[in-house]
Amino acid sequence: MTPRADIDVRIVNEDGLREWTRALSTGFLRSPEVTDTELEARRGGFLPGRTLGAYDGDRCVATFRSFPQDLSVGAGRTVPADAISNVTVSPTHRRRGILTRMMTQDLAAAKERGDVVATLIAAEYPIYGRYGFGPATWTSEWTIDVPRAGLDPRWAGPADGGRIDLVDAADVRKLGPELHTRLARQQPGTVSRDERWWQVNTGAVRFGGSWVEPFYAVCRSADGEVDGLVSYEADDKWDAKQPQDTADVNWLIATTPAAERALWQYLCSIDWITKVKTGWRAPDDLLPFFLPDPRAARLTTHADWLWVRILDVVQALEARPYDAYDVYDGVAGGSRGLVLEVVDAAGFAGGRYRLEVSAQGVGSCTPGVRDAAEITLDVRELAALWLGDESAVRLAALGRVREERAGAARVADALLRTSRRPWCPDIF
Repeated sequence: MTPRADIDVRIVNEDGLREWTRALSTGFLRSPEVTDTELEARRGGFLPGRTLGAYDGDRCVATFRSFPQDLSVGAGRTVPADAISNVTVSPTHRRRGILTRMMTQDLAAAKERGDVVATLIAAEYPIYGRYGFGPATWTSEWTIDVPRAGLDPRWAGPADGGRIDLVDAADVRKLGPELHTRLARQQPGTVSRDERWWQVNTGAVRFGGSWVEPFYAVCRSADGEVDGLVSYEADDKWDAKQPQDTADVNWLIATTPAAERALWQYLCSIDWITKVKTGWRAPDDLLPFFLPDPRAARLTTHADWLWVRILDVVQALEARPYDAYDVYDGVAGGSRGLVLEVVDAAGFAGGRYRLEVSAQGVGSCTPGVRDAAEITLDVRELAALWLGDESAVRLAALGRVREERAGAARVADALLRTSRRPWCPDIF
């Protein structure tokens, strides 16, 4: 496919935001009408130089936007990320190389800025692997059949001295950022939420349409510390004078298992609620096993979620924590290591690297080594392994990772896999 030279890909300024927004809505099959309310909301989040449009004459036919993001890798560490969103190509201009041009331009700028990775949430699975992205986290959703769950119907609050309180949107904007910061320190895969995120997700900034004010509940520990927050909505459905209401969770974050348990039990204890839809959760979420009958939580979605494109292998591998090990795993004070051949057709991150992990769980990565590669993989497969979610042994069985030395995939798993799966609570 030869890209059309008459399609102009360029940076969009504020004056072009209305036409760009119309193209965005067209690509997502929403009404192409752009209201002043939506335009003003988008203008508030506009970042000069980070919004791209493709133009056929004066008409915008493709959209692309990126913004700065911090991605948690665990143990209180983050890496700077180029977060990509609002990617569309109008149906009249598909298969002309437009997305490739926009993606190449953005990733090159991200690499120049020093971003360690790029991130996105993929609307369609097949698109982004060809640009070096791989699914680094997955998500699951459950629907809880409350009457079957086996929870005590007399429950009236946490038994450990904590409490659940209903709060309003202004309270969430005050309490939420600090709670989320604490969550990000401990949960790999978490992405930063700036002030604008809290405004949009509590209705302070609205894009038009019909905003429905949700309910907000906070979980406080016995000493008064905020350990959890949930945003949820409820419908109003009755059948033969029996309530059949559903609580639909927009998001729920908590920094302790006790707070998680208390918020789920609270949702399941609300009068008239017979079903709870959990929203996006980690695939190894504790939730089903909080219930006396875990089968009451029916899995309704399991899918890829946060996709990552590694731009700097050295910084990516050195930023994340690794499991420490004792002297019985090797020579005291020694290290474990692996030589990786990373293939990157775009040229951003390819090369041969030696990863070494000390007994204290500190990783060091050396580029350009001459040692024989022990494992060869595409940069998209490295992205899937990087945060600890995927198994190199499984990828080798699928033919997506090649062992150059027998047993190297098992070594990669021992180094990279984590005891709990990474999780991204957000869409962007």
